[in-house]
Amino acid sequence: MRTLIYKRTHKGDPDRIGRFGINDCMGSVRSWDFDAVIGVGGIGSEARTEGIAGMVNWIGVGSRKGRTVGRGPLVTFDRFVLFEEKGADFRVKAPTLAERIYSTNAPRFLFNDDFNEAEQAEIDRLLETAKIMPLSAGMPRRQSRARSGRCGSRRC
Repeated sequence: MRTLIYKRTHKGDPDRIGRFGINDCMGSVRSWDFDAVIGVGGIGSEARTEGIAGMVNWIGVGSRKGRTVGRGPLVTFDRFVLFEEKGADFRVKAPTLAERIYSTNAPRFLFNDDFNEAEQAEIDRLLETAKIMPLSAGMPRRQSRARSGRCGSRRC
C-alpha cells in the first residue's frame, strides 16, 4: 500500500470527516499516487502551540481524489481516524520512522518508494488502526461543501 507520511504544523486539515486538502495543505503532493496517509505532528513551535507535536495526528486509508482545491485534489478516504492532540506518541509507535522524519535536516514528508523493512512494518501497524474503523463519513458526495481557500499556515 503506497503511503505518504508527513509532518503537520497545525490542526484543521484534514477536517473532522476526513477531507484532506480542505485548506489546501500539502498542495500538489495530494495529487501523488498514494493509498494511505499518516499525518504526524512536527516538532517545531507551531506544532507545539497547536498541541500536536510528535504525535500521530490522523490516518487515512483508501484514498479517493476529488475536485481540485487550490494546488491539488481534495482527498477523502474509505477509512479515516482523526486523533489530533489525542494521538499516540509517534516516537513510541514508530521509533524507526520517527528517527528518520525528526532527524536534523529531515524532509517534510516520506513516501514509500524507499521504506526499509522495519519502517514498513511500523507503517503497517499504524495503518491497521484506520483499517478497523467504520467507513468514513467524508465520502466524495460530501466534497461540495469544501472551501477553496488556502491554508492559513505559512508552512503548508
